[in-house]
Amino acid sequence: HLRSMRTPTAMIVGLVLCPCGLLLTLTGTLAPNWRQVSLIPGQPIDVILEQGIWDICKEQQSTHDRLCGQADELGYFEQVPVRVAQGLMPSSLVLTLLGLVVAALGVRCWQQEPRHLLAGVAGLVLLLSGLMSLVPSSWYTHELWALPSPSGSTLVVGYSLVLSYLGSCLEILGGLALTLSFHQCCKER
Repeated sequence: HLRSMRTPTAMIVGLVLCPCGLLLTLTGTLAPNWRQVSLIPGQPIDVILEQGIWDICKEQQSTHDRLCGQADELGYFEQVPVRVAQGLMPSSLVLTLLGLVVAALGVRCWQQEPRHLLAGVAGLVLLLSGLMSLVPSSWYTHELWALPSPSGSTLVVGYSLVLSYLGSCLEILGGLALTLSFHQCCKER
């Protein structure tokens, strides 16, 4: 009798991984550092451009002076991978929030028994949201060196892109864990 009152492990895993993924994806979406451009000709050697999907910042590392809102002289924001990321990343965040609300209702909340069907549906929603943020992160990484940058400069992957990847993977894993609830739902029928 006590065993039935426990929340299944897969549901707990899903409810831990997905909010962590949401935080990482949110940070990756908002922080302007999907790509770092350094060793820019005509600039001091310690100047770095940090390009995100919404903003470009210029930082002088020796003084830690940072100025965001730099002009997009090379048409960086007009590139398709950046445009796709601007559309899919916020959509993914909204879908993740929706999935977490459904998951909270399905896993337990005020019920004595979890609603396996609802938790499974939440898992599918969260899996989809993880894929929606993984696509622009992957595409941007694939096109990282093809996106416009000052000639002769050095390009490096920024931390925001890495966080977006990690967040996407956590959401996908959490979503998969919650979809395991369908198994219990089928057993009950």
